[in-house]
Amino acid sequence: MTAVRLYRTMALIREFETAASRLMASGELAGFLHLSIGQEAVAAGVCDVLGPADYLTTTHRGHGHCLAKGADPRRMLAELFARATGYCGGRSGSMHVADPALGILGANAIVGAGVPIALGGALAAQVLGEPRVAVTFFGEGAVAEGVIHESLNLAALSRLPIVFVCENNGYAEMTPSSTHLRASSVTEYARPHHIPAESVDGNDVLAVRDAAQRAVDRARSGDGPTLLECRTYRWHGHFEGDAQGYRTTAEVDLWRARDPLTVLRKNVDGLNGQFDDIDRDCADEIAEATVWARAQPPAALESLTDHVYRAQEVG
Repeated sequence: MTAVRLYRTMALIREFETAASRLMASGELAGFLHLSIGQEAVAAGVCDVLGPADYLTTTHRGHGHCLAKGADPRRMLAELFARATGYCGGRSGSMHVADPALGILGANAIVGAGVPIALGGALAAQVLGEPRVAVTFFGEGAVAEGVIHESLNLAALSRLPIVFVCENNGYAEMTPSSTHLRASSVTEYARPHHIPAESVDGNDVLAVRDAAQRAVDRARSGDGPTLLECRTYRWHGHFEGDAQGYRTTAEVDLWRARDPLTVLRKNVDGLNGQFDDIDRDCADEIAEATVWARAQPPAALESLTDHVYRAQEVG
């Protein structure tokens, strides 16, 4: 059943990121950690309509997208622990996870940088005559970047099979959208490029899935790109440890009351028992994954230069 499947995806993402938050707070994880708690419906709804061969690029806040596309939580956590068995051998940390075998062309810490990579995937699919669709996730903070508009233009010109998904969570790091964007909706930026656009409640996973299905069907049938704006909110700060002086507790509480998991529970009848079971199953799965990842061997120091392009001497 679709609702059960979507709930499980959201619950898995929530449990994974809650565990990651605890591990960071305890000092077990190093570096930066950007969580999407509160935004799970976007990842779950969009990725539910994708096939295994479809491409995906994401952002520095991309755990949920990767998990929703089929990434193994154990290998994801191993990557966060800098273990050799992580998706990128312990090199990527939280912000650069990739798995081409799953169509995940990479998370990216540079604002908007995943968009042209997905564009290249869509172009390759078109040139090769493959029925693949590319989806690229980005925040509204990336919309002012030139690469977004260049990519929209190229996608429109060549009718590329790509879906641009903007997770509009109201803040570009610590800056409210009203400060850095003139338009009231990101969909307005699709108009000059003659690209269909739709804005949807990003906390309603069923609404997100429906909109994503329309966009993916359009791309797969050769009718070109779509821009999908998902209005949502992150419960945690821009990064773990963010003091969050730029927003009020009342604002956060207002959005917490619209928890995507709770919204789905309210939108369907008679499934709360199953949903409770899913919550327990996901908690057990992530607990087991954490134990497994913690026990994996660290990335070896001598492997530091592996997979790095180096100029070869010409004899």
